[in-house]
Amino acid sequence: MAQLAETLSNTSKPVLNRRGIIETPDSLKYNNSSGLESTGKLDLSSEDYYRKPCFIHSRFDDAFDVAKVLKEISSDGFSHISHSSLVQTATGVRELAKRIGQASIRIDVRSVLIVTKARDNRLIPLTRDLARWLMLNRGVNVYVDAKLRLSKRFDAEKLIDENEMFENMLRYWTPELTNTMPDLFDLVLTLGGDGTVLYTSWLFQRIVPPVLAFSLGSLGFLTNFSFQEYEKHLNKVFDDGIQVNLRMRFTCTVFKNGRQTETHEVINEIVVDRGPSPWLSMLELYGDNNLLTVVQADGLILSTPTGSTAYSLSAGGSLVHPEIPAISITPICPHTLSFRPMLLPDSMLLKVSVPTRARNTAWASFDGRHRVELRSGDYVTVTASQYPFPTVVASQMDYIESVSRTLKWNVREQQKPFIDLVTDDTDTNGSSTSAQDDEDWDIDDSYFFSSSSSSTMLSGMGSAPQSAITTGSSSPLHREFSFLNLDKK
Repeated sequence: MAQLAETLSNTSKPVLNRRGIIETPDSLKYNNSSGLESTGKLDLSSEDYYRKPCFIHSRFDDAFDVAKVLKEISSDGFSHISHSSLVQTATGVRELAKRIGQASIRIDVRSVLIVTKARDNRLIPLTRDLARWLMLNRGVNVYVDAKLRLSKRFDAEKLIDENEMFENMLRYWTPELTNTMPDLFDLVLTLGGDGTVLYTSWLFQRIVPPVLAFSLGSLGFLTNFSFQEYEKHLNKVFDDGIQVNLRMRFTCTVFKNGRQTETHEVINEIVVDRGPSPWLSMLELYGDNNLLTVVQADGLILSTPTGSTAYSLSAGGSLVHPEIPAISITPICPHTLSFRPMLLPDSMLLKVSVPTRARNTAWASFDGRHRVELRSGDYVTVTASQYPFPTVVASQMDYIESVSRTLKWNVREQQKPFIDLVTDDTDTNGSSTSAQDDEDWDIDDSYFFSSSSSSTMLSGMGSAPQSAITTGSSSPLHREFSFLNLDKK
């Protein structure tokens, strides 16, 4: 574990350069000439699997050789490690993960991709203004949706006529371009709501550039930047760098008749339900090839921490912070009272299959898109993706602020203290009363608290405290506390 300790000391405050340089106290350098393209089939024993996981992690490859550390852990010598050394190693790994998540990334932005909410005409002029500002003030290439090429509201010809340089700087993207050449873009800006962010995740099925989401939709769990201040936000990104939240995604692979048919990267959830069938779904849930349970319900939701505020929340699932590496399992209307939502570690390989004894087929959907039918014997595997979704962080309290803003999480009128019930009262004449005037109450309680009647009544109760019988205080608040035996000193 010497390498791990050395890595932690060298990455006290890592600052990542977009051109492939890790700016640490030792100025560690990493040449990212190996590229970021997908290798297709994943080989977990290959070093390439650990050296090219995503846009962010690849910058740490030279400082931290994951494959080498895993090999050291699996060696025979590691089995004889002391308990204190094992604890120190585990603490070091958590600290390293924390520091990677807090890393500031200085990106050399040359190309910006703008994803605008579909079928919202009011956002087209905003897209035009944003593209114009980026090209004029920051001198970067701007990619907008190819559907805006002939849009009259966008008016690309008039925009180009304003400055002849815009002709080479204004470009257009297509889903095919984003899926095949993700390293062409240095930054992604979204104009819309959470659906636009989900669509961006769908566009980038492998490597995802940093995503800065402007809030122009309805709720906005993932959109924490105000578009009215886009100049201030973007100037900070260009000049000071960014901090990102590496949101976990799922790699979902569908198998039919024993053959792999398709693979999808999802950021919210995969849902396997009964579809149009009137019968309950019968599904088998496996974890690392071990049967966990047989699901008899309308369906099953497997969500990421990001997706815990979506369909899973509606079905009774728990809120999960996006930095918690977990897979949320939430049943949809289960036909049992004991099937409660559960969190599983993200290291587990899950499989949802349709057993041969099931009465009907099942349907799987990925982030609410592309539904596919699963027949008897078909199954879908779900595992944590090696391509996370990096979102630019507005503040360290992004998640709590978004949940409080959108869901009104734990919002209620706060309980008033007892002192406010007695002091600072104002009567109809505008004069103030205090605790010293507590004898002048409007309630006539003389009979209940008279020395004779109260003693007889309370003594008859048997269980009343003696302090409530013998108290001579005229304060109703004090008498109430005495009755409850709360005036002990």
